[in-house]
Amino acid sequence: MSNWLDVAHEVAATLRSDAADRDRAGQPPAKEVELLRQSGLLNVRDWTQQQRIGRIVGAADANAGHLLGYHYLQIWRSGLFDAPFSVQSDQFWAGVSNPLDAALELTPAEGGFVLNGRKTFATGAAVADRLVVSATRTDNGEKLTFLLDGKASGITYLDDWDNIGQRLTASGGVNFEDVRVTEVLGVQPSTEDPRVSLAALGFQLVLAQLYVAIAEGALAEAADYTRTKTRPWFVSGVESATEDPYIVAAYGEMVSQTRAAGLLADEAARQLWEASEFGRNLTPAKRGEVAVTISEAKVVSTKLVNEVTSRIFEQVGARGTAAKYGVDRFWRNARTLTLHDPVVYKAREVGEHFLTGARPAHTGYS
Repeated sequence: MSNWLDVAHEVAATLRSDAADRDRAGQPPAKEVELLRQSGLLNVRDWTQQQRIGRIVGAADANAGHLLGYHYLQIWRSGLFDAPFSVQSDQFWAGVSNPLDAALELTPAEGGFVLNGRKTFATGAAVADRLVVSATRTDNGEKLTFLLDGKASGITYLDDWDNIGQRLTASGGVNFEDVRVTEVLGVQPSTEDPRVSLAALGFQLVLAQLYVAIAEGALAEAADYTRTKTRPWFVSGVESATEDPYIVAAYGEMVSQTRAAGLLADEAARQLWEASEFGRNLTPAKRGEVAVTISEAKVVSTKLVNEVTSRIFEQVGARGTAAKYGVDRFWRNARTLTLHDPVVYKAREVGEHFLTGARPAHTGYS
């Protein structure tokens, strides 16, 4: 494991060195994906390593961490169907399966299906080699998940992602026109198939881990600025900002909270992997326990990252808001990501389970 973690730290150092400049440029993440490809990190298959690597990379650059986390997720979720598929070395995977956007249609055709329609918020798809896609059959209403070549004929990437954060994730829409589909993984989950439904929990876990990573990255960058540039307030009676008791205590609180959120996210990751290993023997009760733990991690990490990425400005001071430092990117990335789905509904899931024992419903988000 240590070798891959060393590689992840090297990649993170490279990403961190020009993260603010790349954020301002806002170019498609072809360079970032190529860095991940050349490093070999796309080929890591061990679950625990993936979790740690995602946090290391995400702390340096939330965009690259997002892309890498989803890459690992798409391969893992494809395996939940127990259908044969190949994973070629160095291929970058992304998905086109926004749960609230059911605009893709599959029409049966000889040897498979023909895909038509438009999807929104397809993170990483525009720079992907392989796509995991979900669409609805026109003949019987079944929702299928299948694989496509990211450069297949009939696929158009709309390049319409223009949000304040995660600017380098290629999270725009995708248009499909008469695209041939032959590699079907299976039918989307139902209450009778709790293992396949774990995919929705996987997305939530990636986000929780990424929120912790952003907080870790924000703290590291702010601390470096505080050590080298922040001036102590003139009435503090100290010569260095690192001696100011208010600044020191603030960092102490934020570091403690971030560590706690990270431990909870890692526990959620452990439980999700354990559940996926049950295979067809996974029970609804076990699945429900995992869902609640992931919701807990999501609630805690959401509050954490929004607080930390805002509070660090108080520790760097007014000069730290200069555009050249790009400290605001942590807050913009966090604020954009944490609106992915309303966290209050995750809190509701946790509260309902605590009070009544109810399990989260199977949806695209739980």
